[in-house]
Amino acid sequence: QVQLVESGGGLVQPGGSLRLSCLASGSIFSTTVMGWYRQAPGKQRELVAAFFIGAATTYHYADSVKGRFTISRDNTKNMMYLQMDSLKPEDTAVYYCMRRPRGQDYWGQGTQVTVSS
Repeated sequence: QVQLVESGGGLVQPGGSLRLSCLASGSIFSTTVMGWYRQAPGKQRELVAAFFIGAATTYHYADSVKGRFTISRDNTKNMMYLQMDSLKPEDTAVYYCMRRPRGQDYWGQGTQVTVSS
């Protein structure tokens, strides 16, 4: 089993910044994908940013967040982060971290991010 716990969400004004964190525990070896998704009210869950881990690690960002969001990780602490800068009201959503060890997807419980003046 794998457990993922997000933190760092909150209310921020447009143009502000937040950093989300995701702590993983359990059987996380052989992870091939780590990422952040979000789901706004009335919309489908969408990929925001992810690592794809193979012979080399590649990064993916949704077009809507390129240049504003940065995904990172600290393997020594089993942590993954999402630095979100220049936030916009349309970034308002519940943000979920995801991890895929050995072909199985695991999700955190989500953390609310609200961008509003």
